[in-house]
Amino acid sequence: MKVALFVPCYVDQFYPQVAIASLQLLAKLGVAAAFPKQQTCCGQPMANSGCEQDAKPVYHHFVDTFRDYDYVVGPAGSCVYHVRQHFDIIDQTPAVQHVRTATVELFDFITQVLGITELPGAYPHRVGLHLSCHGQRGLHQANESEMTPVRDGRLRRLLAGLEGLALTELDRNDECCGFGGTFCVSEAAISARMGQDRLADHVRNGTRVLTGGDMSCLMHLEGLVRRRQLPMRVLHAAEIFNGALA
Repeated sequence: MKVALFVPCYVDQFYPQVAIASLQLLAKLGVAAAFPKQQTCCGQPMANSGCEQDAKPVYHHFVDTFRDYDYVVGPAGSCVYHVRQHFDIIDQTPAVQHVRTATVELFDFITQVLGITELPGAYPHRVGLHLSCHGQRGLHQANESEMTPVRDGRLRRLLAGLEGLALTELDRNDECCGFGGTFCVSEAAISARMGQDRLADHVRNGTRVLTGGDMSCLMHLEGLVRRRQLPMRVLHAAEIFNGALA
């Protein structure tokens, strides 16, 4: 199985430790993932800003970079969703169709492709899980509260399996954090208020470590955590599992 690690641009620039943790976690699970150095952005920021036609060259570059891999694994649900759903505006050559299908979110790859339902290790902390909108409602990684009151999801189950980890039970389990890509720029006040509401739920219910599978949402929330000096760490789930399996 030939696997490549896709590192989103904001992870590369601001959170390289998440990319390193993802690569190391895959290695511990027996997957020697390659890192094509010519990779760049998936094009989502341009598309979100209304410049999707301008993003087409970026889409083609992404396909050319990853076309020879069986799986393209990324630690970001929003970027993975964009590749799978929004690369439909370029000619659907066999290479494009393959890359769209082969691009998989990290924890979907672990659970759905590798078939791993529990990871060994301990993490004795009270952890709050943030469900990103793209991951939950786009990639269907977790139940949706408007459909069922049952709280379940692939990442939630993996976290619950770590020894000593206690998951925070939130009042509003799957509420948006307010990031929304360029929404946080065009509607900064609304975005910040949504993030404050999301964090208030975590603080109210005792979260000490805030995690998730999408660093873009966590980046937004971490900024608010720092500004308000909340007693909370923010970590991508890959960092938690990589540390727990060390």
